[in-house]
Amino acid sequence: MGETVRTLAYGAWPSPIDAATAAAHDGHPEYVDFVGDEVWWTEPRPSEGGRRTLVRRHADGREEPVLPAPWNVRSRVIEYGGHPWAAHPGEQGPLVVFVNFADQRLYRWEPGGEPRPLTPLSPVGGGLRWAEPLLRPERGEVWCVLEEFTGDGPSDVRRVQAAVPLDGSAAEDRRAVRELTGASHRFVTGVRLSPDGRRAAWIGWDHPRMPWDGTELVLADVGEDGTLHAPRTVAGGPGESVPQACFTHDGRLLHASDRTGWWNLYLDGEPVCPREEEFGGPLWKLGSRWFAPLESGLIAVVHGRGATALGVLDPETGEVVDAAGPWTEFAPTLAAHGDRIVSVGASPRSAHEVVELDARTGHARVVGAEHDDAVDPAYYPEPQIRTFTGPDGRDIHAHVYPPHHPGCVAPGDELPPYVVWAHGGPTGRAPLVLDLEIAYFTSRGIGVAEVNYGGSTGYGRPYRERLREQWGVVDVEDCAAVALALAEEGTADRGRLAVRGGSAGGWTAAASLTTTGVYACGTIKYPILDLAGWGSGETHDFESHYLEGLIGPLAEVPARYAERSPAAHADRLTAPFLLLQGLDDVICPPVQCERFLARLAGRRVPHAYLTFEGEGHGFRRADTMVRALEAELSLYAQVFGLHPPGIPTLELDR
Repeated sequence: MGETVRTLAYGAWPSPIDAATAAAHDGHPEYVDFVGDEVWWTEPRPSEGGRRTLVRRHADGREEPVLPAPWNVRSRVIEYGGHPWAAHPGEQGPLVVFVNFADQRLYRWEPGGEPRPLTPLSPVGGGLRWAEPLLRPERGEVWCVLEEFTGDGPSDVRRVQAAVPLDGSAAEDRRAVRELTGASHRFVTGVRLSPDGRRAAWIGWDHPRMPWDGTELVLADVGEDGTLHAPRTVAGGPGESVPQACFTHDGRLLHASDRTGWWNLYLDGEPVCPREEEFGGPLWKLGSRWFAPLESGLIAVVHGRGATALGVLDPETGEVVDAAGPWTEFAPTLAAHGDRIVSVGASPRSAHEVVELDARTGHARVVGAEHDDAVDPAYYPEPQIRTFTGPDGRDIHAHVYPPHHPGCVAPGDELPPYVVWAHGGPTGRAPLVLDLEIAYFTSRGIGVAEVNYGGSTGYGRPYRERLREQWGVVDVEDCAAVALALAEEGTADRGRLAVRGGSAGGWTAAASLTTTGVYACGTIKYPILDLAGWGSGETHDFESHYLEGLIGPLAEVPARYAERSPAAHADRLTAPFLLLQGLDDVICPPVQCERFLARLAGRRVPHAYLTFEGEGHGFRRADTMVRALEAELSLYAQVFGLHPPGIPTLELDR
């Protein structure tokens, strides 16, 4: 590169990765599918208020957004959403049905026209919401999951499969929506139809279970009149999670189940390729897909242990052949058409992009949202995949990103500051992919360690179950064990350790600051801070009983709810912190932060509380992300004695 290497203190390295660059590359393609021979997907637009648009890839490779601003293709079903669109090729162009985020109505659109509403608005509570549309043009209908609020409370809600007329007759008339099933389960996924249209399969589950605890795979007959008859449970149960099911081209039922401790595949109930790895994952969004059958009888799979690969499984031999390429992680979205498979892949050197795999030749290539280096890749971090030893000798999986800059080194006797990142969920995982937020810190001389603490997905059910009734204990212990191990081995500066996380990771960060004494400061984003409040009406329906598994039933262990809550231990907090909160967040509402801060009043702990209008759970707007990232860096600079050039100083209340 020709530049001389400079010796500068950690935190003072000049970086081309500013907060605006990181924000512009936040989010990734989702919900891929084929429309005829074309590949379509949804894609974020942080600079357009955080909306998601639908992108169409024409046969000649040209990419085109299907809907202009302000249309925002995103469902709010179960608040985390679900597959929000479907399209059917036609001679005059595609027929598209999509959910619009602002009003949650289902719309119909054809090229050359304006979107027309298919579903009505409801004045009750959260209204009517839709996900996983399945077009049935031969019936003049689109079948969807309907989430209907029956009152003003977050749990005054019912969910059923429903048929919406494509002629618009239900746009002002709720009675024109035909319900396909009764409300047999509290939660349901969208219907999958057999090739002959005579059978339907879906997944249902009920409180207090989360979908990774136990679900039921339901099979029903489809009548000539388009009604569903004789629903029966064919797999799953209270201790078995079935996250996805579909039919093969010859009408066999394919599903994933973790009955062995790993999400593996079953074809008409018989195991296919039993392995100690995952062929499924946590169902946070309706319509997540880890597998898709091909017409040839092969099965496209997103699978792995820890990281995920895209491969082709032969159910006859149990052999899986993975796509060759740089990708180390594939998202739970894929579709198949003929021998073509599409998914969304990423690596430590490339952000998420749409990848197509030819099942016949094994050739994989990027076909959409192609990664483009916003800065010289020499500034990207170089991760290390590590396994640490925690309490009781248990394994803890982590990705360690040391400080990295092509033109700077630190003085030889200086150890770098490190920030431990706790992922959200907590039933989730930090993927091994290029994240410019991580690069924002590492390129300035601040290390990052992402911890896949006990309770994370990707390592089998027993690893997931480590968090059962242990949330706020195991996650906190595992993050601390990684931080202290990095210090003990001479990788990190023991006096300059921080912790950060959002949502459930915000809980882990706050619990870590109030109970461990390991960290000099922390960043807490849209967190859970008070369990008793959150578990008794302060959150949405989907997670309203989550704590029964993570903490225990409130009626049986009320003291544990108080004892574990960071809000209850605000008096122990001495480390400076930054609290970031979206004011429209219904999952972790602002009242959680306000209660925490009220209990901290008068304690003179340096802190800042930044709130953002128009932001919900997880930030989507570029200006929000810039402010949050610069504030976080300023906190570390003030606490660790760093001097990053060009960063606005965060005012800390004392």
